[in-house]
Parts: sequence; structure tokens; C-alpha cells
Amino acid sequence: MVNYRYLGNSGLKITELVYGNWLTHGSQVENEQAAACVKAALDVGITSFDTADVYANTAAETVLGEILAGERRESLEIFTKVYWPTGPKGANDMGLSRKHILESINGSLRRLKTDYVDVYQAHRYDHDTPLEETMSAFADVVHAGKAHYIGVSEWTASQIREAAALARELRIPLVSSQPQYSMLWRVIEDEVIPASVEAGLGQIVWSPVAQGVLTGKYKPGQEPPAGSRATDEKGGANMIQRFMNDDVLTRVQALAPVAEELDLTMAQLALAWVLQNPNVSAAIIGASRPEQVYENAKASGVEIPAEAMARIDEALGDIVERDPGKTVETNPKPGR
Repeated sequence: MVNYRYLGNSGLKITELVYGNWLTHGSQVENEQAAACVKAALDVGITSFDTADVYANTAAETVLGEILAGERRESLEIFTKVYWPTGPKGANDMGLSRKHILESINGSLRRLKTDYVDVYQAHRYDHDTPLEETMSAFADVVHAGKAHYIGVSEWTASQIREAAALARELRIPLVSSQPQYSMLWRVIEDEVIPASVEAGLGQIVWSPVAQGVLTGKYKPGQEPPAGSRATDEKGGANMIQRFMNDDVLTRVQALAPVAEELDLTMAQLALAWVLQNPNVSAAIIGASRPEQVYENAKASGVEIPAEAMARIDEALGDIVERDPGKTVETNPKPGR
């Protein structure tokens, strides 16, 4: 069964593998298959679920809410997010204004069929809204009992520090950061993680398998397998493109012997690798088939020896992206 970890310095325990429905539910995967994947997650002991209002333009929240409706709510940890536009994309349908946050939480709760979410996350930093306004609105969400904790996603170290200072003033629990993190994408290590440790935040990382590249299924010099993320025109292909070159794919193939010696699949190795970082509370996994959930669950509790960690670094070499500035690039630019 999947292990639990504390989320940052909070008292909230979450499963170290979190089931996420970003690129699947409501868009790529039929609802029946989505339900089978969620049931598989529950079967292996995953009780933490991550979604967002923008995923499949609210459909992902709706699908997840319907599937989880029969479960004991107190036994689940449900996370969702606010920032990106949904619906008709009107003037106030985006960002972290008080208006958008307070309206968005109500929509998310309705779709998720719950009275509260465990963690409500700012999906990006909003340069056009004063941070004081954003954090005050989040405080009202917490005080109204609509969210137990607050988190952020893809915020820089300085943004996290500012938000943490305001959260302390407002007496609300800012507990998590949700960045991209994998063997190939280590941009949070030099700045975001130290700031998070200082502020008591834990990382709930997305794309720990680098959109599937770290499974080893993409081979240098070969066309991507039919039906894979790299061939998906609904958005998956765009995300994975930066890793789809022969230098990266050749280096990734060099990880296969390491995984084999540890009796792991390459996907399990990638998941176990991010979980070695003491500031990582959980890694988000997605699935289009229940079998993927059962396989990924085996990464929970794995300890990779230091010698194997060193071999991974050596195999990947200078193709690893470490530039902290890449976090800034994911933040939308000011619109004022």
C-alpha cells in the first residue's frame, strides 16, 4: 500500500503518490475508464487526489467529483486550483482577484460534490492583483471552512516568501508548492526548495516521469508509439516536445540498467527518485489505464541507494535543466 507523508510542516498527511487528472479525465479518457483508474488508486491506498477548475474546462473536476461521491469524505484529501480562465472567459474569469477566488471556490465545490477541499492552490502567481488581496481572499475561503489549507503552484522563491509572511499575519496555513520536478527538470532545487523549507511548505510535484519520457518508451531515432503523449494533439504533444530529441532520449535509455538492478521499471525509478528529496511530500501520477496505477504504486516506499543516485546523475549529465529562471518563465506576464 502507498505510504503517507506530512504535507510540509502541517499536520495533514497525504499519500506520497497523489492521483492527478490533468490530461486525462474529461478530455483524453472516457469516464468509465477514468472511474476504473480512480478505483485502482483507492485500491492501492491512494487517498489524495489533485485536480483544477481549468482541467478540461471544469469537466475534470466534475468527473472526479462523481467518481468519489460514494467514498467517505473524511478519508480523502482533495486538492484543486484557481487562476486560469474557465467558462466564457470574461473580464474577471482569470487571476487571483478576490472576486475570482471567491466565485471559483464555489464552482469547484459544486463540481466536486463536497463542502470543502483539503488544499486550495493558486495555479500561478498573479502579477496584476496585489498579493495582499489574494491572500486575504484565501483567508476568507479558509475561515469559511471551504478549504483547510492553501498552496501555490509554479511560484518563485521570492513569491513564496512574500506569501508565507502574509499567511502568518492572516493566520492561515500555507503548506504546499506544486512545481514541475523530475530527473530531467530540477529547476526548483536551488531556490524554490530552500524557500519552501524556510516557510514550511512541502512540494507536491507534477510530471515526475517527464510526461512519460522517463518510462523509456520513446527511443532515439524512432517515431513515438501510437497513442502516446507525444502524439496527442489535445495538448500532450506540446508539453513533451522539449524532451523529444535524440540526446535526451539516448541518455534516458542509459537509466534502464539502474532500474533493472533495483528491480524497478523505469517509471517506478523516476517516481522513487523525486520522492528521495526530503522536501517532496508527494508526486502526482496520472493514468489512462488502471494497470498504470498498480505499477506506479510500487514506487512508494522505495529507497534508492546513494550509489544508484550518483549513477543517474552521471547518465543524464548536462541534459538536466537546472536553471531557476525557468520557474519565472511559467508565470504569466503582467497584463496591466
